[in-house]
Amino acid sequence: MLTVVRVHLPSDIPIVGCELTPYVLLRRFDSTLSTDDVLESSPLDGHFLRYKWYRVQSDKNVAVCSIHPSEPATMQCVVNENGNEEDEVFGRYNSSNSNLSGSASSASLTNGNAAPMYPAGIRNGNETWFEVGRSKTYTPTADDIGHVLKFECSVVDAVTKSPVGQASTLQTNRVIPAPSPIPRRIIRVDGMGHLDLDRRMTSSGTFTALSYNVLSETCASNDLYRYCPQWALSWPYRRQNLLREIIDYAADIICLQEVQNDHYDEFFAPELDKHGYHSLFKRKTTEVSSGNTIDGCATFFRRDKFSHVKKYEVEFNKAAQSLTEAMIPTAQKKTALNRLVKDNVALIVVLETKVNNQLVDNLGKRQLLCVANTHVHVQQDLKDVKLWQVHTLLKGLEKIATSADIPMLVCGDFNSVPGSAPHALLAMGKVDPSHPDLTVDPLNILRPHSKLVHQLPLVSAYSSFARTAGLAFEQHKRRLDGGTKEPLFTSVTRDFVGTLDYIFYTADSLVVESLLELLDEESLRKDTALPSPGWSSDHIALLAEFRCCKNKSRH
Repeated sequence: MLTVVRVHLPSDIPIVGCELTPYVLLRRFDSTLSTDDVLESSPLDGHFLRYKWYRVQSDKNVAVCSIHPSEPATMQCVVNENGNEEDEVFGRYNSSNSNLSGSASSASLTNGNAAPMYPAGIRNGNETWFEVGRSKTYTPTADDIGHVLKFECSVVDAVTKSPVGQASTLQTNRVIPAPSPIPRRIIRVDGMGHLDLDRRMTSSGTFTALSYNVLSETCASNDLYRYCPQWALSWPYRRQNLLREIIDYAADIICLQEVQNDHYDEFFAPELDKHGYHSLFKRKTTEVSSGNTIDGCATFFRRDKFSHVKKYEVEFNKAAQSLTEAMIPTAQKKTALNRLVKDNVALIVVLETKVNNQLVDNLGKRQLLCVANTHVHVQQDLKDVKLWQVHTLLKGLEKIATSADIPMLVCGDFNSVPGSAPHALLAMGKVDPSHPDLTVDPLNILRPHSKLVHQLPLVSAYSSFARTAGLAFEQHKRRLDGGTKEPLFTSVTRDFVGTLDYIFYTADSLVVESLLELLDEESLRKDTALPSPGWSSDHIALLAEFRCCKNKSRH
């Protein structure tokens, strides 16, 4: 006979708009264990599983604490400095985002004027149980806020349709609203003020590009980010929060890093497809990485604004093997490959612009755009490997540039701070031979140092803030490093604050029109660091609006 051994939720704090999927462990007739679903249409051993979700409403109203959302509010937490109880109870966990919920609210649990979808509430002592779902998964709605949810799993006889034995149940903590941080504004760098994201109209001839390391589930460990509440670190919550943020930016081109291959296939690609994006993905290679879940780089673009022309995949492992064969003595090849082979990749996409959903034919000339998306190796002591990877990418882009007169964006998580050798190569086109990073080169792959150059006229988009004038920009300039003109940070954890992410562009063919404002560290430190309930990655998103300009001669 089929029996339920255990039911469990990865996080017992439900969030409005974030799907709940219980883990159900079964024992089959032959005593083997399984987590597969058993539907009525495909019974197993003559039985199937029946699921029910209930909203448990107590006769006594209980406020939810915004500081400790799994607990009832206490006087210390309810009364804030201004004595505003309601703002403190729900201020940090705003319910304005609850419209992303996929479940019906109590007001919609009927089919028009037809009979109710679910039966009336069941009284149980001082509680009333209202049935709200009959599938394995459930997405809490705004009506559930402040209430406990009850999940019930029953084994049912496929012939009689009657339950067999006792139902297995679990109860969650109280449902809380989805956190809602203050939206980041788009700032015009020509001094014309700011544009609200929801009212922004992209001007003709301009486009926006977003770069964002979304923090893969495999990297989001409780040990590493123990300051982040477990419910806020869980992937079911983070994926909805990340999607909400990405959609709100409404970028024409989206470059994401640290996207797991299964999350790309099952979540990011289909969800962003609904919003008009075509996508391409390059997962990391597997010489070092193991298992079926591997992250990579994903690039999305609006189908009504661009068409896909060509794709180039850069596997640094292959480049390492070629380099080793050509330069490294036989006795050192194994050591060299162990140092250079790190599975990092880059995805280069060539796009063609459209106007009114049609390809542009400007006097017979196609308007192309090349977008590179990469995630450079993270290990800080491998400075030679980082620089070599960036140099390899730039050499590839140079070849594309010589074959076509084409504007370029180079986006990603370069795991290199401003002033480092990789950053200098990107921003200055060369690395000073006396740069301290060049002292780390055990394989002599960076010599002669004179080869560490490129001819692409790359400029960091966020350095545009430093070139603006007027009091309106002082706040944004304070969020830049005075020397490098880069953001003070794009990643904030408990142990690290600094800039690792960039959007570079070819300044002879593109100009920056506007930028997504940077965040201040103090506001993020209210939740210790990133990720947090409001921001679901350990990086922040970067976004720039560009305008194509008449191409000057390359220098």
